[in-house]
Amino acid sequence: MRAVVQRVLKAAVQLGGGETVGEIGRGILLFLGVGQDDSREDVGYLAEKVVHLRIFPDDEGKMNLSLLDVGGAILVVSQFTLLGDCRKGRRPSYAGAAAPEKALQLYEAFLKELKSTVPTVASGRFQEMMHVQLVNDGPVTLLLDSRKQF
Repeated sequence: MRAVVQRVLKAAVQLGGGETVGEIGRGILLFLGVGQDDSREDVGYLAEKVVHLRIFPDDEGKMNLSLLDVGGAILVVSQFTLLGDCRKGRRPSYAGAAAPEKALQLYEAFLKELKSTVPTVASGRFQEMMHVQLVNDGPVTLLLDSRKQF
């Protein structure tokens, strides 16, 4: 699984018709891509990693606090394009992305895992065209992968 994690002051996701389906205040906006070889083990690893990342400032302005420490929210948006391979040619290959059925199953498992520890979990809608709005805080943006180091 791959994730782009952004510390935000607020974020929202709307469907193409303008319907807001997920919205948060201070917290994390997370774009999630599911790969062919991903499993429930990847779900657990990435969910635990995200909620405990110390990316929020303490009283001295140092990034020492986690999402749980600050009582923040998380908005998760599925994004298979994170698995795009751009090394050859000009058109990304998505051969490494999971099939939609598997990706949906692991995306929902990821949301469930987060809901067991984070009070406010919002999400986009799987396989929908979405518009994402955010106010990045910092900016702080991190790339995570459950199998490889960046």
